[in-house]
Amino acid sequence: MLSRTADHLFWMSRYTERAENTARMLDVNYQTALLPQSDAVAQVGWQGLLSISELLPTYEALHGEVNARDVMAFMVTDESNPSSIVSCLSAARENARAVRGTLTTEVWETQNQTWLEVKRMIESGEFERDPAQFFEWVKFRSHLSRGVTVGTMLMDEALHFMRLGTFLERADNTARLVDVKFHAVKGDFLGNAKEKDQEYDFYHWSAILRSVSGFEVYRKVYRDVIKPERVAELLILRPDMPRSLHASLNEVVNNLALVANEQSGETHRRAGKLCAELKYGRIDEILATGLHAYLTQFLDRVNDLGVHISRDFLIPSTT
Repeated sequence: MLSRTADHLFWMSRYTERAENTARMLDVNYQTALLPQSDAVAQVGWQGLLSISELLPTYEALHGEVNARDVMAFMVTDESNPSSIVSCLSAARENARAVRGTLTTEVWETQNQTWLEVKRMIESGEFERDPAQFFEWVKFRSHLSRGVTVGTMLMDEALHFMRLGTFLERADNTARLVDVKFHAVKGDFLGNAKEKDQEYDFYHWSAILRSVSGFEVYRKVYRDVIKPERVAELLILRPDMPRSLHASLNEVVNNLALVANEQSGETHRRAGKLCAELKYGRIDEILATGLHAYLTQFLDRVNDLGVHISRDFLIPSTT
């Protein structure tokens, strides 16, 4: 496969996944903001969301003070923000258009219709009237895109590069979400938080789980009250949790093996090593050594994987 074609397929999937993850993070913040809390606590939540995407300095340069209305607009409709939902869906559609002949009609029409529909929804004010419904729509379109891709594409290199982009992006976003949201709650991981904070903490952890479609999964796996260390274990180490770091890296490793070439051995080795550490890791060891440090290192290694994948298969970066 031509590197340019692989590049468009890889980034089409990354941008689609990024739009979904942005919608998930905005939705959890929007729902959490409805809970009784001080303005200062609410502001910390919105600052955290910007920090997840490393966009806090950019936002502050444009808008100054952090508030819900401006953050929502910046992360949804601002076309000057490359990580906004509108920008991501536009980039996904443009990458799909560039390789339209490689895609099935169903995959192309799904991407194109998503872009046309999101423009209509923004222009008609549907997003402002009901943000929660809009975020659900973005998630649904991403689910539809993945389903149509798996259901209609030939199981060849084109599909493998699309899957590679999806799960590399998912690993990155889940790690950012866990890192920032765990720091938003100052309670003790051992359950020594004050009683008056316990109700808020329950809704906080529930919201985090719901943001990755993990609330019902948590109940099924642990059959217990929601505990921070188990939330961390579910989202980092569980191979059967679809949006966990372990599950995402499993997919990255598997798809790398399917597109392997003469120069990709080192990239596959690095991905395999990271996946093995997740497979044999223990959450108590991770928490003992520091969750933030662990996730920071994980993000650095995922970024490094992206660089190596680009070098081995895609259009080389000019930077």
